[in-house]
Amino acid sequence: MFAYLTRRLGLGVVTVLVASALSFLLVHASGGSPGAITAGQGATAAQIAAENVRLGWDRPLVVQYLSWLGDAIRSDFGVSLIDGHGIWPDLLHRIPVTASMAIFATLFSGILGIGIGVAAAVNRGRLDRVITVASGVMLSLPQFWLGILLVYVLAVKADLLPATGYVEFTAAPTQYFQSLALPVLALGLTGAAIIARTTRAGMVNALEQEHIRTLRALGTPLWRIRYLHALRFASAPVVSVLGIQFIALFGGSVIIEQLFALPGLGQAAQTAIDTHDFPSVQGVVVIATAVVVLTNLILDLVLAALDPQVRAA
Repeated sequence: MFAYLTRRLGLGVVTVLVASALSFLLVHASGGSPGAITAGQGATAAQIAAENVRLGWDRPLVVQYLSWLGDAIRSDFGVSLIDGHGIWPDLLHRIPVTASMAIFATLFSGILGIGIGVAAAVNRGRLDRVITVASGVMLSLPQFWLGILLVYVLAVKADLLPATGYVEFTAAPTQYFQSLALPVLALGLTGAAIIARTTRAGMVNALEQEHIRTLRALGTPLWRIRYLHALRFASAPVVSVLGIQFIALFGGSVIIEQLFALPGLGQAAQTAIDTHDFPSVQGVVVIATAVVVLTNLILDLVLAALDPQVRAA
């Protein structure tokens, strides 16, 4: 297990380095220059060139990248070209917003989806058909459309939850959960439909296995067969889907963050790209990649614990 963990950690570090190098090269290949942004509109070519020299943009690419990488390892991603504020403190302020939304949405979709999927698998018939149709309908709904519907019903009409905004947990715990409720519902309901279908398929397959039939013949209690043996057999693909969902939510929730005015990483990435804030783009890419690598590592460890054959792969 130690060798497996070491191998996965090494691969994760290489992945982050490759992603940082690619983002660095893509920024340079975009055609712009930081000097044109910091010098402001109406600046002369000489002023822009002077700004590029001040920012180190004139140095060889390898020197620039190694300098940036050395600073990034020390949690120094430079300053924003737009407002001059430090990028790392801004990312530290935004990461909890996106992480909270992704974690709660993944937990919500996991608990709801697994419960519905198990119910469908052990109650074959009308309930199974209803759940299958309902999950199919839910999968067809775009998350932003579902978010707008939830805002209209729960915020505008019922006045139960705030439509937009984010409150930090340390400032007001109750308002913190209220501010995340609608985004989590919008993201989690679609995710629950995917988990429900995955769980149902895994449970149906598990309940037909030879060792499950043997347990039935030995008189093992039905609840123990379903919720311990069969559910564990079916859990590997469910864990994989949950991990992929978390990665997708953490790195791709731009629209939901914009819709609910959440100051997360998605909103930061959108703003940085729109304003050509190159250092901010690189910082967001590296942080998002590190989170993906860490999530994959945790996912691999969970799968290895569930299935010893994974460790040998």
